[in-house]
Amino acid sequence: MKINLWMGGAVIACLTMFYSCKPKNAGTAVSGDAAAKTYVAPGKYDEFYNFVSGGFSGQMSAYGLPSGRLLRVIPVFSVDPEKGWGDSEETKPMLMTSHGFVPWDDLHHPELSQTNGEVDGRWVFGNANNTPRVARIDLKTFRTAEIIELPNSGGNHSSPFITENTEYVVAGTRFSVPADNVNGDVPISSYKENFKGHLSFISVDKTSGAMDLSFKFSAPVSILT
Repeated sequence: MKINLWMGGAVIACLTMFYSCKPKNAGTAVSGDAAAKTYVAPGKYDEFYNFVSGGFSGQMSAYGLPSGRLLRVIPVFSVDPEKGWGDSEETKPMLMTSHGFVPWDDLHHPELSQTNGEVDGRWVFGNANNTPRVARIDLKTFRTAEIIELPNSGGNHSSPFITENTEYVVAGTRFSVPADNVNGDVPISSYKENFKGHLSFISVDKTSGAMDLSFKFSAPVSILT
């Protein structure tokens, strides 16, 4: 009997404690409204898609909005063991550069392809800041389709910018570097004569999306971002 009384008292004490810890405004909260606004049922599409640069990871992520679902981490400039990116014979060449195999980079500034100045959902482009490269991701597959390296570009940061019909991807260098027509090492004292900032125009095939360096401009000082 003493045990039962003690247990009953403990239950009452616990209930009292629980009630006393209830938030004062709990009764006024509207339950479920915020979650309902972001809920997208399985098999249904989000209204918007957000392509996010991975920065030092070298990858790009795709999120659905408003659900916030992570749809895919897309390997681009860095080896991704989970997906075999950079390890398989098919993907190793994607990470080859004029400096050899570079399995890491800093991905910046995703930019979607356009038609008549409006996003058309075909491709998304991203730039690498370390070894100057630009990648094209195919939005039919959510996979990297192509990577191009830019000569005469030191710190490919003001990039990529897309013209209104995706005729060109425009990429600006962050630092001045000696142009490829300057042979060998040059002293820093010759900065004004030999170091240039370059603005590269990459042509994009209207059908396949294939990229090619079309032309470039140079300036006597660096193009800073």
